[in-house]
Amino acid sequence: MSFLEEIEKRRTFGIISHPDAGKTTLTEKLLLFGGAIQEAGAVKNNKIKKGATSDFMEIERQRGISVATSVLAFLYKDRKINILDTPGHKDFAEDTFRTLTAVDSVIVVIDVAKGVEEQTEKLVKVCRMRKIPMIVFINKLDREGKDAFDLLDEVEQKLNLKVTPLSFPIGMGYDFKGIYNIWEKKLNIFSGDNKQTISEGIEFKDVNHPELDKIVGEKAANTLREELELIYEVYPEFDQKKYIAGDQQPVFFGSALNNFGVKELLDCFIDIAPNPQPKMSNTRLVDSKENKLSGFVFKIHANMDPKHRDRLAFVKIVSGTFKRNTPYLHVRLGKKVKFSSPNAFFAEKKQIVDESFPGDIVGLHDTGNFKIGDTLTEGEQMNFKGIPSFSPEHFRYVNNADPMKAKQLYKGLDQLMDEGVAQLFTLDMNGRRIIGTVGALQYEVIQYRLEHEYGAKCTYENISVHKACWVQPEDEKNEEFKEFKRVKQRYLAKDKQGQMVFLADSPFTIQMTQSKYPTVKLHFTSEFE
Repeated sequence: MSFLEEIEKRRTFGIISHPDAGKTTLTEKLLLFGGAIQEAGAVKNNKIKKGATSDFMEIERQRGISVATSVLAFLYKDRKINILDTPGHKDFAEDTFRTLTAVDSVIVVIDVAKGVEEQTEKLVKVCRMRKIPMIVFINKLDREGKDAFDLLDEVEQKLNLKVTPLSFPIGMGYDFKGIYNIWEKKLNIFSGDNKQTISEGIEFKDVNHPELDKIVGEKAANTLREELELIYEVYPEFDQKKYIAGDQQPVFFGSALNNFGVKELLDCFIDIAPNPQPKMSNTRLVDSKENKLSGFVFKIHANMDPKHRDRLAFVKIVSGTFKRNTPYLHVRLGKKVKFSSPNAFFAEKKQIVDESFPGDIVGLHDTGNFKIGDTLTEGEQMNFKGIPSFSPEHFRYVNNADPMKAKQLYKGLDQLMDEGVAQLFTLDMNGRRIIGTVGALQYEVIQYRLEHEYGAKCTYENISVHKACWVQPEDEKNEEFKEFKRVKQRYLAKDKQGQMVFLADSPFTIQMTQSKYPTVKLHFTSEFE
């Protein structure tokens, strides 16, 4: 198969939502349809509840939430699908924001009863900013929920999207009869007995045909006809160009737990979703069809397998072909590196691949050479943009609880911070370490992983910090900057990259500092021009 055909085959997308909207269940059902797994993790087998396939970290199984992005790949109808299942919980939002730099499109999952929730709004805002094509999947139709048209309005207003339904429910909750697939003009009838069976759609081009009354009942058939008429009048026809440009969002309805509406979503997705897209670097726009390799690290995961202390750097291939045992330039370090066992993923199962193409996610074994945002090329000096560290919202001193294990603690902290789980700041004045996180739940995850993966224990101590501001002086030699350093020395620290950070205790302090030292710029992300 030629290089261009390989690119055409690929679809790389992320699934985003508020926690509990059914994102991990949807991921799993997509895998079920793709033949990648034989049964769903939600099935109670021998009274032991299996964890969902994509939640493979021990703490995720205990909590029932996804805390790290999983990468899953499978083949479906001769397409290579790469899914990035992201954490929905807001405490892990930074992982999700970074993952959105590696996808070409997104599926937004919305709970039919709860509608649009806060975390969904934040994530969709990031997608809109980056013009990522989005498909909306309204989930849990087997439960009582909001009216379908009300939900479509809510999605348009709260998320600022222009929607067009490509499937529509027949009833809801107890009255849920099935779904009319507008995209394929098919009817899918719901039977909720066996959550494992996959119902085939009935070809149904003309909804006015009396046969519809026999299948779903006269009342439901008439309601469907009226609603479809309204859809054709109110909503624009689907336009693939607008969808790919991020200006139109198709909507599907279904129940992921009951395998319902998922196949329709997947069949339409592989037809309309974009193949690997060009990506902007700091020097130029890189087209996915270029022959020379380029790619970037968007995630690092330590201890994928606790028995073997391995770190994996997840690289999204942007252009060219990634070949095993071929030297590539690590741009930041300025040295050539080659990889004898690059991995492709199926949740925690990994297999070695000889070559990978644009759109693919490759896992590279890493001994500490990689940081998030690093770029690999065939020699060109460039970096891909848009993978910053955000200013954390929670700050705590970290103390060593077992003096005999200081080495393990520092190694563990070092590796977990490289993963982007949290950020580490070291105070200039006394060398004390401060951990900053986006959400408080991260502290538990860090404590748990330090103990179980590195054999180290830590305790935390509160510190009054409102925000971490990265410092950028106009001129390091001028008096104003020297005075700033003298006056603020107690609050100055270095991040892991050695950049200077000012730990401000209140918004007022930031305001006063900016007016008093106008030549010292303060930034809330670590990446600034």
